[in-house]
Amino acid sequence: MRPRRTVRIVGTGCTPLGALGQSASSLMESALHLALSASGLSMKHLDGLVAVPSLSHHRFMHAHALATATGMLPHRGVRMRTIDTGGAGPISALLEAARMVRVERCNAVAVVAGDAVSSMPTADFLRRADAGCADPDGSLPSPVIPHGYDRVARWQMEESDLTREQLAMVPVLASRQAMRHPLSLTEAPLSLDEVLASRPVAPATNLLECARRADGGAAFIVADSNFIDATLGHDALSSPSGVASPQLGPFAARGGVVVLGGGEASGPLYPP
Repeated sequence: MRPRRTVRIVGTGCTPLGALGQSASSLMESALHLALSASGLSMKHLDGLVAVPSLSHHRFMHAHALATATGMLPHRGVRMRTIDTGGAGPISALLEAARMVRVERCNAVAVVAGDAVSSMPTADFLRRADAGCADPDGSLPSPVIPHGYDRVARWQMEESDLTREQLAMVPVLASRQAMRHPLSLTEAPLSLDEVLASRPVAPATNLLECARRADGGAAFIVADSNFIDATLGHDALSSPSGVASPQLGPFAARGGVVVLGGGEASGPLYPP
């Protein structure tokens, strides 16, 4: 039996956020090159790609489309996956990329995601979002996604001691974490009063509790540790001298992040 591979995240990349006027695929490609630069790898080293599709620029088999645009295809021995699990997409993609390295013996797999919803007209955005998540009997009004979450939130308040104020504290606490990131759209923390006073979009959900629309792309590289050592040299943690190989990118040179494991659970697309 072959030994179990150690899987690492060896590079990450993220574009600016905002109304950027670029397609989702273009933003994904930019993020991919940033992640490769952070790892020290290049396109020729990738033998797998997992894409999380966008709402703004839907593509059939988005991973295959992106791999064709970047030159990964047509080549033998490369594997493509397109995974859509909504907001959990990047985590599902990470777990799949790790599985591709461990089980399918890939050496380096890129995970890419991106969207351009901020550049979409509001009416177009609502139409696509509503169509993608509408329940069969049409009981969820527009905007469908906030109303779906709202139905669950109201059920929780009815069946437990959860209060409206406790729910509103979620974006308050999230804003304090978000503002620490250099690319964050959040520059100042929200207060509970601000959240509760913002415009209602559903019976128990206000505007500041909804996800903000933004264009942007992000990517990371998942690789087999032995492949990285053999191809680019050792990082600062595994090098006998404690000095990283100069071929490694800045993220990989620090040792990257080991993927130990993960789990998933699924529920209905719309609340019953």
